Amino acid sequence: MTDGDRNLNLDLDRRRRLGMVEAVWGADKTVEQILAAAHRFAAAGQPLLVTRVEETKAGAVRQQLPELCYHPQARCLTMGPLPTSPWRRLAILTGGSSDLPVAAEASTALACHGVAAELIADVGVAGLHRLMARLDHLARFPVLIVCAGMEGSLPTVVAGLLPQPVIAVPVSVGYGMGAGGHAACVGMLASCAPGLCVVNIDNGYGAAMAALRILRMAKG
Repeated sequence: MTDGDRNLNLDLDRRRRLGMVEAVWGADKTVEQILAAAHRFAAAGQPLLVTRVEETKAGAVRQQLPELCYHPQARCLTMGPLPTSPWRRLAILTGGSSDLPVAAEASTALACHGVAAELIADVGVAGLHRLMARLDHLARFPVLIVCAGMEGSLPTVVAGLLPQPVIAVPVSVGYGMGAGGHAACVGMLASCAPGLCVVNIDNGYGAAMAALRILRMAKG
């Protein structure tokens, strides 16, 4: 057993059990642990998704395993070609450009499962006309993921205007009380828009997996 394998108990059955590949949390993993995980996923014939990997660590990993692909905005590592499925497509909205890393994480996680995501950025409520002009287009998607910081009101507005499932992602962007994403999270949890689903702060991956469950049930 190598140092990278120690205390690394991967859920290689998750794909069969839930239809989702296991995501490796990369922020607290060493380079050796990420490499060990990559080798074990490859041996099992499964796609690899490592989240929250900063650029320096990603570079060190790719020096030893160059076939890994780094997605800098999403801060994710993947391995091998990503699957495609033309029937599955959803939209990811952001309040502003500062929300893009979280949106990119969600998009990358979905891509690992063959789901394409259209990014609709910078439609926050400070300029509500930007959102209103896109409502007819947004109505075509079966699921919407909405990422927002500050006071986090964008998902409430979207869920109050459109009928499909809306998954809200509070983002750790904002001044003062908004910093850390807590104001956005509390606002989304206290939303008066019925049926709004809220995931944890900056949890683009969690939002993607919630959307994946909805899409699969809708198809079935």
